[in-house]
Amino acid sequence: MNLATPLDAIKGVGPKTAEQLSDAGLKTVADLIYFLPRKHEDFSQVTSISALKPGKVSVRGRFENVSGKRMRRNMSIVEATLVDGTSKVPVVWFNQPYRAEQIKKGTEWLVSGEFGLQRQKYQIVNPSCEAVSDLPVSGGRIIPVYRAIHGLKSQLVRKLLIELRPVITMLPETLPANLIKREKLMSHADAILSLHFPESYEDLERARERLSFEELLALMLAALLNKQSNAALKSWAIPFNEHAARRFVAKLPFKLTNAQRLATWEIVKNFETGEPMNRLLQGDVGSGKTVVAGMAAYMAAQSGYQTAFMAPTELLATQHAATLQRLLEPFDMTVALLTGSTTKAQRTQLLPKIEDGSAQVIIGTHALFQETVNFHKLGFVVIDEQHRFGVEQRQRLLEKGQNMPHLLAMTATPIPRSLQLTVYGELDISLLLERPAGRKPIETRIISPNSRAQMYEIVDKQIADGRQVYVVCPLISENTDSELKSVEAELKLLRSGPFKHRRIGLLHGQLGSPEKLAVMEDFVAGKLDILVSTTVVEVGVDVSNATVMIIEGADRFGLAQLHQLRGRVGRSDMQSYCYLIPSTSAKPSQRLREMERSNDGFYLAERDLELRGPGEIYGRAQHGQLNLAIANISDTQMLKRVRTASDWLLSQGVSLLQYQKLTTEVERYRRLTTLN
Repeated sequence: MNLATPLDAIKGVGPKTAEQLSDAGLKTVADLIYFLPRKHEDFSQVTSISALKPGKVSVRGRFENVSGKRMRRNMSIVEATLVDGTSKVPVVWFNQPYRAEQIKKGTEWLVSGEFGLQRQKYQIVNPSCEAVSDLPVSGGRIIPVYRAIHGLKSQLVRKLLIELRPVITMLPETLPANLIKREKLMSHADAILSLHFPESYEDLERARERLSFEELLALMLAALLNKQSNAALKSWAIPFNEHAARRFVAKLPFKLTNAQRLATWEIVKNFETGEPMNRLLQGDVGSGKTVVAGMAAYMAAQSGYQTAFMAPTELLATQHAATLQRLLEPFDMTVALLTGSTTKAQRTQLLPKIEDGSAQVIIGTHALFQETVNFHKLGFVVIDEQHRFGVEQRQRLLEKGQNMPHLLAMTATPIPRSLQLTVYGELDISLLLERPAGRKPIETRIISPNSRAQMYEIVDKQIADGRQVYVVCPLISENTDSELKSVEAELKLLRSGPFKHRRIGLLHGQLGSPEKLAVMEDFVAGKLDILVSTTVVEVGVDVSNATVMIIEGADRFGLAQLHQLRGRVGRSDMQSYCYLIPSTSAKPSQRLREMERSNDGFYLAERDLELRGPGEIYGRAQHGQLNLAIANISDTQMLKRVRTASDWLLSQGVSLLQYQKLTTEVERYRRLTTLN
């Protein structure tokens, strides 16, 4: 038997079990061995019911008086009494209706959960249960619990892994021996064995340390190797023109922040090297990223190089074009806009200008990398909200240059430090932490759905004072199966009720580009008091007169997205407000309380990472996502250790090809995370 052996070759796996395993994505011995436990239950310290104290407890006993019932709002509750010969204790499960069938009377169970005062009585709430007869050994121990994919039971996984124990002990090493010795790590085989068959919590911690190190090492090596590959490419050496820089700054209608000055200096120093710049400019909405990109484009143009500026939506591309036109007009530079809505006649005029170099800055969407678009001398590429583009899309634009163009990726989504070190590790990073002068912090409040009337009165006073309002909803059309408010239903409600005397517009992603632009132009021009929108408004809308953001169903959004939406207001010296309305009147989530507490995007990004995990950091257009089974991407201490080890490993000139599993993961992450 080897790692590629089908699971139906294991003793006791018939066609039905093989099908169940296959439905859970487990087809080979390797699949099952690397199907790691989601948690471990500690049954090593079993307490008698008569000796229970509040906190995490493990009890052995039998159930009686089992009953299940449905509650309102699709909630279910299962209640039972656990008896062990010393006493009895109530046990309750919420939204786990299958427990009523599972915990049959007469069977002896090991129960692990939180014991405490709930609903005026002491009980164990939502515990895990293991039938004593299903455990590999009778008596207390640390039990692995596996994900119940398509009803897959942990006891089946445990039973099959006992058969595979000899294979696990023979797993090949995935890291160089000198690195394992240097870091004092457990072997790969012992770590996998300890996760499936833990002897003690000390063993379990050492196993997690080893596998966490291994997972983060692959991610870190991918970033460093991508950086090395980028450094080996040839780009244009664009000299710094101090006179031109001073002239540009002198013509600005405002003073650059120190952060903008530093970011621009970092970019022009990259330009000079002849090595392709690979820089990420991150800063909150309204921190002035476009001005930095505009000055860099101006500097590139002084040496005869064109700039391509790619944005994810036509709305955003149009706004960037208007901003850059204002910035670069005093220097007789030609700024062009190329999107899917550009007419055939306009394209016929524009494409030759791009090809002969008379169009110096070209802003657009995916239209920029179409085959018919040929640049004269593309030296600088700016990609806004880069996570919204796939690797291939960015690559196709970069390939438009004769040499590799310098790349500046921009994002208004603050990136936690841990992701800067790993997923974005190949990039040099510039931060815009300062807000433009005169901007006030946005006041954020959680509003119960029952308190909308009072909020509407406050908002109406803002409109009476000449201000404008965003109302963001999660869906487009009414959905009877969902509690989420739709923009269409919200528009109808506001027009017939609290704001029937106000001018209200509608914006969502299913509108065509001309309709979207028309609605936004009306809002920018002050022809609308309220804009009801989906999250399409998250990027690319800059209306300094808008001072109120209302987010319906706010509990359904992540912190990063809530912060992005909030950033649509507060773009002038006027006080702005953000109202977060949860979908129910239940106690607000920790996420919403964090939003109410802080305006700091970087702090919120760190909290979002802790609360929700990395998720699809690179967006749905990418190859995939991080699949960290053990490692915590927020573990900065482990990341520092892994970074040091990665640098050391590469300095030793060790060939990774002899470590197949590590090589496969490194290559996967290189494809996933690369910006070039």
